[in-house]
Amino acid sequence: MRQSLLALLARGPAHGYELKQDLEQLLGSAYPQPNIGQIYVTLGRLEKSGLIEGEDVEQAGRPNKKVYHLTDTGREALRAWFEETADEPRVRDEFFMKLALAPQTGLADRIALINRQRRQYLNTMRQLSKLAAAEDRDNRVAHLLIEGAMLHLQADLDWLERCQEELEELE
Repeated sequence: MRQSLLALLARGPAHGYELKQDLEQLLGSAYPQPNIGQIYVTLGRLEKSGLIEGEDVEQAGRPNKKVYHLTDTGREALRAWFEETADEPRVRDEFFMKLALAPQTGLADRIALINRQRRQYLNTMRQLSKLAAAEDRDNRVAHLLIEGAMLHLQADLDWLERCQEELEELE
């Protein structure tokens, strides 16, 4: 959330609700909708760390609103974030931990675990397909997000198939 808000503020000053709407419009309905409270907490933390500055703006007949802008330090932090690569190996996968520990507990069957997880992935793929069909066709970013999620799910399904084949050979 931190970097997303910094990136949106790189375009120009905005207040929290504008940032929320910008994220929703950019990422579409497949991405978890940001919580306005989380946005304001994050903005407060970014301001404390000197990455953004907020300014109270008076509004006629309404409470003041706080408009934030990116500082030079924030711009440099954002540049550094764009230079970083995303390294998220899935070696700490909760499902795999269940699969590995199931035989030691005698409380779960590994093939049943695989089948339940497979059903979950397939249900998620169906939901994503519905979201893709409902999403505005012009929102390429949202469609790429959905496509990426579906490709990851397909890889997970392929991996589950491999796990099942290996485990059936062991039995």
